[in-house]
Amino acid sequence: MTRLPLPFLFFFLTSIPLSVFSQFNDQSTLLNLKRDLGDPPSLRLWNNTSSPCNWSEITCTAGNVTGINFKNQNFTGTVPTTICDLSNLNFLDLSFNYFAGEFPTVLYNCTKLQYLDLSQNLFNGSLPVDIDRLSPELDYLDLAANGFSGDIPKSLGRISKLKVLNLYQSEYDGTFPSEIGDLSELEELRLALNDKFTPAKIPIEFGKLKKLKYMWLAEMNLIGEISPVVFENMTDLEHVDLSVNNLTGRIPDVLFGLKNLTEFYLFANGLTGEIPKSISATNLLERFEVSENQLTGKLPENLCKGGKLQGVVVYSNNLTGEIPESLGDCGTLLTVQLQNNDFSGKFPSRIWNASSMYSLQVSNNSFTGELPENVAWNMSRIEIDNNRFSGEIPKKIGTWSSLVEFKAGNNQFSGEFPKELTSLSNLISIFLDENDLTGELPDEIISWKSLITLSLSKNKLSGEIPRSLGLLPRLLNLDLSENQFSGGIPPEIGNLKLTTFNVSSNRLTGGIPEQLDNLAYERSFLNNSNLCADNPVLSLPDCRKQRRGSRGFPGKILTMILVIAVLLLTITLFVTFFVIRDYTRKQRRRGLETWKLTSFHRVDFAESDIVSNLMEHYVIGSGGSGKVYKIFVESSGQCVAVKRIWDSKKLDQKLEKEFIAEVEILGTIRHSNIVKLLCCISREDSKLLVYEYLEKRSLDQWLHGKKKGGTVEANNLTWSQRLNIAVGAAQGLCYMHHDCTPAIIHRDVKSSNILLDSEFNAKIADFGLAKLLIKQNQEPHTMSAVAGSFGYIAPEYAYTSKVDEKIDVYSFGVVLLELVTGREGNNGDEHTNLADWSWKHYQSGKPTAEAFDEDIKEASTTEAMTTVFKLGLMCTNTLPSHRPSMKEVLYVLRQQGLEATKKTATEAYEAPLLVSLSGRRTSKRVEDEDLGFV
Repeated sequence: MTRLPLPFLFFFLTSIPLSVFSQFNDQSTLLNLKRDLGDPPSLRLWNNTSSPCNWSEITCTAGNVTGINFKNQNFTGTVPTTICDLSNLNFLDLSFNYFAGEFPTVLYNCTKLQYLDLSQNLFNGSLPVDIDRLSPELDYLDLAANGFSGDIPKSLGRISKLKVLNLYQSEYDGTFPSEIGDLSELEELRLALNDKFTPAKIPIEFGKLKKLKYMWLAEMNLIGEISPVVFENMTDLEHVDLSVNNLTGRIPDVLFGLKNLTEFYLFANGLTGEIPKSISATNLLERFEVSENQLTGKLPENLCKGGKLQGVVVYSNNLTGEIPESLGDCGTLLTVQLQNNDFSGKFPSRIWNASSMYSLQVSNNSFTGELPENVAWNMSRIEIDNNRFSGEIPKKIGTWSSLVEFKAGNNQFSGEFPKELTSLSNLISIFLDENDLTGELPDEIISWKSLITLSLSKNKLSGEIPRSLGLLPRLLNLDLSENQFSGGIPPEIGNLKLTTFNVSSNRLTGGIPEQLDNLAYERSFLNNSNLCADNPVLSLPDCRKQRRGSRGFPGKILTMILVIAVLLLTITLFVTFFVIRDYTRKQRRRGLETWKLTSFHRVDFAESDIVSNLMEHYVIGSGGSGKVYKIFVESSGQCVAVKRIWDSKKLDQKLEKEFIAEVEILGTIRHSNIVKLLCCISREDSKLLVYEYLEKRSLDQWLHGKKKGGTVEANNLTWSQRLNIAVGAAQGLCYMHHDCTPAIIHRDVKSSNILLDSEFNAKIADFGLAKLLIKQNQEPHTMSAVAGSFGYIAPEYAYTSKVDEKIDVYSFGVVLLELVTGREGNNGDEHTNLADWSWKHYQSGKPTAEAFDEDIKEASTTEAMTTVFKLGLMCTNTLPSHRPSMKEVLYVLRQQGLEATKKTATEAYEAPLLVSLSGRRTSKRVEDEDLGFV
C-alpha cells in the first residue's frame, strides 16, 4: 500500500473546511437530542444521511447549527442535557410543549444564546436565584404560562442585554423585583396575569426603562396610586396595560403626554377623579379603556383629535354630562361602550353613522333622542336599553342589514311594531320590552331563522300570536307577557325547545299546547283566566270539564241523578260488605290510591302501571338513595327505568332534597345527551322517578363490569366508541354549564352516571346531587356538605365545599382517564386514585402509551388516545382556574373525531388550549391558599 508523504497529508487535512467537522459534530449532537426526546414522529426525517441544515426545525449560519425551533411539537419530559452541546446555538424555542420539572439550569451551558422561549409548558418550582448565569448575550427571554411559583429573582436585573421579558400567566406567589428597572435595554415587559403576587405598588425604579415600548402589568395585584415618575421618561411607550388591579387615585396627566401612546388600558381598578383633558393631545391613540372604575366628570372633548381612535370604553363609572358631538366625526371609530354611567342629554346623531362603527353600547344612562333613519353599514350590535329614547322605530330599520343584536327595552318608543324589522334575517336577539308599542306581530317574522331571544313584554301589542313564531328553529327565549294578545296559543309553539317562555297577563283563551303543560312552565301562563289544559299539571282549569260544563242545564240534572245513584249504591255496598272486607286488601288499595303522578312529557301509562310492578325481580341497580327497577309498560310496549327513593315513615331530609333537586332540574331541561325524566310519582313516604330506559346501561359496567363480576363484558368498547361516548357526555355537561341559565352543576359526574342507549350514545344521569349555580359577583357557591364519589371529587370541593363548574370538569377528566386507561376512577395504585396515578405516570417521563388500556391500544389510535389522556390531566389539575371549560373540552374531543386529513389543524389548536388555558398541575397537592383558607 502506497503511503502519502506527511506534508501532503497535512495539506489535505487542513484544506477541508472546519464547517464540515462542525456539521458532523452538530449532526451527532442533534441525533442524540432526538434520542433523548424519545424519537418523536415529528423528527422522523432526522437521520445521519442528511444535513441538519436541511431539517425544518434547524437554522444554520455558515454551516453551523445556530437555531432550534421545537414550537408546538407536543414534546414531553425534561429538557435534554445534550442540547447545549451545540456550541454555536443562539436561538432556542421550546414553547407550546409539555416539558416539565424545574427551570432547566442545563441551559446555563448555552453560552451564546440570544433568544430563549420556554413559554406554554409545564415547568414548576421557583426560578433559580442565579438565573443571571444564562448567556450574557440573551436579549429575548419568555417563561410565560408555566407553573413557576415563589419570587421572581432579583438577579434577572443583571441580564443586561434583555430587550424582551415575558413572565406572564404563572403561579408566582411572592414578589417581583424593582431590579427589573435596571434592564436599560428593555423594550417589552409582560408580567401580567399573576394575581397571587404580594400586593405592591408599581416600583419607581421602572421609570429607568427609558426604551420601553410595551408594558403589560394587568391582573398582578398592584395597589396604590400611579406615580407620574414611573412614566415621565418613557418617551417611546406605545402600549400601557395596568387593568384588573387595585390601583387608586387619579390618572396622571403625564400618561397622555407620551407622544407615541397608541393603546391605553386601565379598566377594573379603583381610580377616581376625572379623565385628564390632556388625552386630546395623544394624536396616535387608538384604544382607550378605563371601564369599571369610579371616575367622575364629563367625557373629554376631542378624544379623536389624531383621527386614529378605534374604541371608547368607559362603561361602569360615574361619568355625567353629554357626549361630545366631535366623537361623531371620528371615522376610525369601531366601538363605543358607555353603559352603566349617568350620561344624559340628546345622543349625538353623527355617532350612529360613524363609517366604521359596528358596536354601540350605551345602556343604563339617561340619553334622549330618536333612532336615526340610517346607521353605519356594518353596525351589528345596538344596546340602548334603560334610557329615555323616544319616537317611533324608523321604517328604514329594515336597511340595517348587519344588525345581529338589538336591545332597546325600557325606553319610550311608541307607534306600531315595525314590520320592517322582519327584513333583518341575521338577528339573534331582540329586546323591545317596556315600551309603548302597539299593533300586531306580522307573520313575516318567519324570516328570523337565527333568532334566539325575543322579548316584547310590557307593551300594548294586540291580536293573535302568529303561528310563524313556532317555526323559528333556534328560538330559545320568548317573552310576550303583559300585552293585549288574544286568541289561542298556536300549537306550533309547543314544538320549540324553549328555555324561557312567558305569555302571562294577556287575554289568551283555549287550551295550551300539551308540550308546555309541565312544571318547567309553571309561571308562564299567569293572569290569563280563559286558558286551560287537557291534562293539567299546572294550576290551569281542565279543558275537558269546561267542555262538559258548556252543555247546559240538562247535563247538570243528569249529573245530580248520577251522583245520587252512586251514593245509594255506595251505602248499600258499605253495609253489605263491611264485615267480610279483607283488611289487608283494603290497605293495598289505599296505598295505590294515594300515589300522585306529575308528568314532564306525554306518557301512556298511569301510576298504577308503575307501582304494581315494583317487585324485587325487576331490580337492576341499587344505591345510597334507593333501588332502580326496569319495568315493561304494556300500554306503550316500551320499558322504563324507575328510581325509587327509599321508603320510610317520613322521607329523610337529605333524600327529600335529592328528590326535589332531580325533579326541578330534569323537569326543566331538554337535551339529547341528558337522560329524559318522563314523570315523577309520589306519596308522603316514598318517591318514584320514571326515566326513559337505556338498553346498554352504564359506561361503568362496560369498562369495569368483568372486574366487578357483572354480566356486561368489560373492554368490549372500541376506542371509536369510547371517543363518541366522551363527546356525547361532554355535550350534555357543556349544555348544563354554558346554555342553562342559571348554570347547572351536576356534582357527581362519574362513569356509572353516564348511561348508554342502543347506539352507544351517552346520556348524563342521576341529578340527585345537582345544584343550580346562581353566580353572585362571580364567587363560587359553598355547600354545607360535600357530595360526589371518591376518586371523582375535585380537591377544592373535598376541603372547602366550593361549588362551580370546574368541579364537574375535574370529575369528567377522571372519566376521560378511565376511557383511556381502563382503570376505575378510585383505583390508581395502593395509595392513590386514578387522577393522581395518571399524573405520576406522566411526570415520571415514561412513555404515555404505557398507561393505555391494552385491550384497545393500537398504533392507529395512539395519537388520539394521547391527546385525550393529556386532556384528562388538564381537567384534573388541582388548581380550578387552570382547568379548561367544558366548551373547550368539547372542542378538543370533537376534533379527535375528525378524519386524519384534519389532524394538523387539531394539533395546532390543542397545545395552546391544553396548556395556556388549562394550565399546569403543581408537583405538590393544592396548598391552603389555593383553597381559600386565610
